[in-house]
This record gives sequence, C-alpha cells and structure tokens, in this order.
Amino acid sequence: MSTGDLTAIIGFIAMFVLMALRVPIGIAMGLVGVFGFASVRGLMPALNLLTTSPLRVVTDFNLTLVPFFVLMGVFATNSGMSRELFRTGNAWLGSLRGGLALATISACAGFAAICGSSVATAATMTRIALPEMRAAGYHDGTSTGIVAAGGTLGILIPPSVVMVIYAYLTETDVGQLFIAGIIPGLMATLMYMAAVVLAHGKGLPSGTRFDLREAIHSLKDVWAVILLFIAVIGVIYMGIATPTEAAAVGAFTTMIIGIARGRLNTRKILDSLVEALRTSVVLYTVLIGAMLFGYFLAITQSPQKLTNLLVALDFGPYGTLALILIVFLIAGALMDEMAMIVLLLPIVFPVIMKLGFDPVWFGVILVTCCQLGMIMPPVGINVFVINSIAKDVKLTTIYRGVGPFIITDILRLILLVMFPAIVLWLPMTMR
Repeated sequence: MSTGDLTAIIGFIAMFVLMALRVPIGIAMGLVGVFGFASVRGLMPALNLLTTSPLRVVTDFNLTLVPFFVLMGVFATNSGMSRELFRTGNAWLGSLRGGLALATISACAGFAAICGSSVATAATMTRIALPEMRAAGYHDGTSTGIVAAGGTLGILIPPSVVMVIYAYLTETDVGQLFIAGIIPGLMATLMYMAAVVLAHGKGLPSGTRFDLREAIHSLKDVWAVILLFIAVIGVIYMGIATPTEAAAVGAFTTMIIGIARGRLNTRKILDSLVEALRTSVVLYTVLIGAMLFGYFLAITQSPQKLTNLLVALDFGPYGTLALILIVFLIAGALMDEMAMIVLLLPIVFPVIMKLGFDPVWFGVILVTCCQLGMIMPPVGINVFVINSIAKDVKLTTIYRGVGPFIITDILRLILLVMFPAIVLWLPMTMR
C-alpha cells in the first residue's frame, strides 16, 4: 500500500469519526481536506487552499442561483401557496376513496415545482395535510408515509437544489438537468398515487361528493404556482434565460405575487430573507468543504485509483453501475442527501464517465437514489422531519407507512436505468 493510499484511508476514517461526533458535514470535509492536503504537500499550500477556496465558491456565478431558488421557496411557503395547492388537489381528487392522500401527493408535486427542497416540502405538508388526513380517519402510518414519500418530490421536480449541487460538482448543464427531471417527476407522482391505491385500496376512508363548480373555482388559487413554474422552467427550456437569470426572476416574481395578494408584508419579507440566508450559508459551507476535500482526493489520486479498480473488476458497465447505486442507496439510508452527494460523487463520477454514461441521465438516477434514502431506515431524513413535527407518531409507525413507496421508488429506479430515454428525451428537444 502506497503512502497516498494510507493517507486517503486515514482521511476517510477521520471524516466519518467527525461526522459521528455530529460535526457538520461541510466542516468535517473541510478539516480533512486541509489537514490531509497539508500532510502531503505541506502546511503553507494547504493554508493557501483555505484562503482561496471559500472565495472561489461564494463568487462563482453559476452558484448564485442557489440562494435565489432557496428564497423563492421561502417566499412561496410564507405566502401560503402550499395550502392552496392542497385545497385544489382535494377539490379535484377528494371525491375518490383515499382522495385526501392523492391530494397530498399532488400538492407535494406542485409545491416541489416552486420549492426545490425535500425537507421543506415534507415539513410544510406535514403541517397542512397531516391534520386533515387524521381528521378524516386515516391511520397515522398511512398518512405520515404519504407525506414522507410525497416530500421527496422536492428534489426531483425542478427546480431542485440537489440538482444544482450535482451540476456544480460535475460541471453538468443545470438547465438540462432541470428539464430532464420533469418526466421522471411526473412519473414519480403518478406511481406514488398508484401505490396509495394498490397498497391500501378499500382500507382508505371514502371521499366527499365531487362538486365541479367548487373544483373549477379552486383553480384560481393555483395560478401563481403555474405562473412561477412557467417563469422559471419554461424560460430555461425555451432558451430565453439562463438558469441563474430564471432563478432571480422566480424569486422576485414570488415576492411580487405575495405582496400583490396581501400575503407578504415588510416583516415577512425580512424574515424570509433571513431564513433564506441561513439556508444558503449552510449549503455554501457544504460546498466549500466539498471543494477542500476534492483537493485532498486529487492529491491522493483516490478517484482515479477507484476508477481503475472498478473497471478492472470487469462487471460490465451496468454491473458496475449497479454496484455504485447500491453504495448510494446504503449511504442514503445513513446520511442526508447533501452529505451523500458531496462525499461520494467526486469519487464515483469519474467511473461513470469512464463507462460512457450520460451525466444528465446519471444525475436524475442519483436524485432518485436520494429520494429512496430520504425515507429508508435506519435514518431517512424525511421520517425524522415528520416525527419532529408530529411528535406523537412513533418512528416505527412512519417507517411502516413508507414501505409501499420504497418499493415504488426501487421499481422506478429500475425503469429509469433500463430506459434512459425517459430522462433524456425532453432535454434533447431543448433549443
């Protein structure tokens, strides 16, 4: 074993120890990156990295869309758009058996189109949909499982913060990633609805009488969401604006709509700005740590050696891909999606490129793995988010509730791997 290999192994062990001690992932990666680089190249070059890397990240124009999308989601939440989506979904689907469950999933999908965060989607819908389902007689496991799974749509349906991070780390076109997530996002929504019907069927409470006039009337409440989705994703698809420009327009438009509808006042706008700033700082800290850790990986040549090792195993492209996805699924069940991506992606992405897979396609595949990880035991961050809000619902109850959706996600992952056109067709039509 070479000195570089030993240094890399010690670095990974140190990082996992820091994470076990609850050191934030960005800080843990940064510390290992700086001290690991110093052990190979010396202290002064490592300190130079520490001074230049944060500045390089925070001044990167391609990353300025992160705070804009975060702010757009915060404005949307604070202006009540999520509650309107749920009411509209219930007006159209509530007459079906299990209509509240289907309305919850549709509302999650709609909110994901203006939010970009799985945790935010799950937390918001827990407060809105869970009391309604409980009042209608839904079992706690069923209702919380539906919200947990529906929340994962927040990182698949564009705009997605996770996709932005993936694009930054792999130098992939974020606009193509966003467009590539549309069909898989719709597919996920419909498959979740099918899972509700197939898994629970006649055990779900009966719906209310359908009122066409009320259903049509409810559409007036969701015009803002439709407008925002067109303003952001539509202009990206048509080539009218870059993703960064679209993100800025989306955040500004969301604020204007909130003000015009009397939902946002000066106090709420300031609170939204502070909340978005805090979230953005956390994300930038993770990215700075990832960059520092990336230098450590580069100096030890760990990605190149792993690439050569996996290719030498001769499992074939799809056999190697299956092995990588298994690693991501296991990691996703143990840590949050951002930590998983910044930790593992720099290591395995060279392997993906060596095998000839499309980076946009793999990005959607990876996000699907993240979705699975967010509801899989023993961690499943969405499960803990719901438990922190609905404290009287046991974690084991929520884990039982997400079971049918885990099976659905695995099936969808297999379909996306087998038929790449599901992901790549829409990006190929972009101007």
